[in-house]
Amino acid sequence: MQSTDSTEIVGNPFVLMMNPAEVFQAMERSERLDRLQRRICRPLDKPLIPRVESDINAYDHLIDAEPESD
Repeated sequence: MQSTDSTEIVGNPFVLMMNPAEVFQAMERSERLDRLQRRICRPLDKPLIPRVESDINAYDHLIDAEPESD
C-alpha cells in the first residue's frame, strides 16, 4: 500500500478507510490525544427515571380493549 501524507488523511475521510493502520499509528503518536482526560462510560442497567403509568397509556389501553368495528 502507498503511504499517504497527513494532509491527505485529514482532507479526505475516504483515505481513512483505505489505510486504517496508518490512522491508528497517527492516533498513537498524537500528543493532543494523550492529553485528553479519559473516562469509561457504561450504559445504565436500569433507567434513572421510574416509569409511571400516564393518562395517555391508560387511554391507549382503553382503545386497545374496545372491539373493532368495521
